Amino acid sequence: MARSTNNLITLGLHGLIGDMLVFRTRNGKTFVSAKPKDRTGELSEAQQAHNSKFQQATLYAKAITADPFMKEAYREASKSGAPAYNVAVADFFHAPDIHSVDLSNYSGKIDDTIAIIVSDDFRVKEVTVRIINADGTVVEQGSADLVSADKWLYRAKAENISLDGDKIEIKASDLPGNISVKEESTY
Repeated sequence: MARSTNNLITLGLHGLIGDMLVFRTRNGKTFVSAKPKDRTGELSEAQQAHNSKFQQATLYAKAITADPFMKEAYREASKSGAPAYNVAVADFFHAPDIHSVDLSNYSGKIDDTIAIIVSDDFRVKEVTVRIINADGTVVEQGSADLVSADKWLYRAKAENISLDGDKIEIKASDLPGNISVKEESTY
């Protein structure tokens, strides 16, 4: 794709010319490219699913950028200076990453802690913890508290007599509603 800058003839030009060239204007710059090829054949199920998800992403980005506070927050989150709309679309496609779960301060007593490191390309909305005994019964569940940039801390509220075979399930969600899940074994 060619780019034209400060050219009086093409400056601001956009659209299809001669069924061969397409002119586009982005951020005050004019770009020219070959006309895209006509689509042939039916879309596969995967392509249809991707198109549907992209439509949802654009609806999410439009709604987010309609709120001036959220628009500014997304704009500030951009490392490359991309518009808030583009950052919101990208956020829609990426679930949070659960990097680590530290069980070293959890021995089954009330007020023991579980530390979790979670990041997202924009913002982690919530981290929840569920402690499940080996027989499948839920000992407790609840929300962790954000204590620093990516560190969340869950404080136990119930006594857990036997940790043998227990599972700790961590769920992290972001603003668009993406969810990541990670399970850890106690012993």
